[in-house]
Amino acid sequence: MSAESMRLVSLASAYLAQRRALGFGLHIAGRRLLAFARYADEHFPESGLTIAVAVAWARAANRPDPMTWARRLEIVRPFARYVRQFDPATEVPPAGLLGRAHRRLAPHVYTEKEIIALIREARRLSPARGLRPDTIATLIGLLAATGLRVSEALHLQRDDVEIDAALLQIRTTKFCKSRLVPLHATTVSALRQYAVRRDQACSSTTGSFFLVDGAIPLSYSKFRTAFRRLRIRLGWESRTNPTVRPRAHDLRHTFACRRLLQWHRDGVDVDAHLIDLSTYLGHAKVTDTYWYLSGFPELMDLVGQRFDKFVCAKTERRR
Repeated sequence: MSAESMRLVSLASAYLAQRRALGFGLHIAGRRLLAFARYADEHFPESGLTIAVAVAWARAANRPDPMTWARRLEIVRPFARYVRQFDPATEVPPAGLLGRAHRRLAPHVYTEKEIIALIREARRLSPARGLRPDTIATLIGLLAATGLRVSEALHLQRDDVEIDAALLQIRTTKFCKSRLVPLHATTVSALRQYAVRRDQACSSTTGSFFLVDGAIPLSYSKFRTAFRRLRIRLGWESRTNPTVRPRAHDLRHTFACRRLLQWHRDGVDVDAHLIDLSTYLGHAKVTDTYWYLSGFPELMDLVGQRFDKFVCAKTERRR
């Protein structure tokens, strides 16, 4: 392959190095961008970066899905802006050219009974006397109690779980941020019990906090498989509409929404406390927290009651 035909690959590598130096991970997006550059250099060596080339690559995805095409094109757009400073003929694909790149699945806000049912069913997983059931059950309980991202919980090392101090250390996760997460006494108790059970089953004293049999760290794929099995056992797996079935990530939504509910019950200034919730969840900005706040019957009923009191008080003062 000639030096000229490697032009986009070289520029893509330089672009990714520059962005990563600024703190952006770009793991999946980086691989896809390099795939685009190789595709363009191989199939359109004389064209440069044009909208037609970008669209051709986007539509060459294995999945014939318009949203997949739009997401692939979205990866090319910032790179095209970067390339245009070296080649003025570069064309930047307009936003929305192939439709929506993202959609928000309706979150499921778990009830307390549903969370209890999840944990109870997790303890019935196989092997009956193995470590896996305790690990899955404890992990679900931790997600519900703290609103952690699943990846954050799975990446916890033993030293990150400070049981005596009732703290978790979440190290350099999304947005390259680290934070301390205080724990409720009941969560500390559950983690302590799990740690004793885990250490009885595994001789290792270092490494991941959540292990399965054989002292193997619990992986995301294994947890996702187990969670799907729990949904099936509990009758929550929808065959007709897979977008409405409860997800593990919905435990994070549930934590945020129920924290909001409790603040309304306590009569506190919710707006003033949202920054606390945002910090606890590890968001880069408070607007990211709004993504997790959804209306559900208990919350809307309470908010409606508070609004009625507010209106009545205003009316009385005017009389």
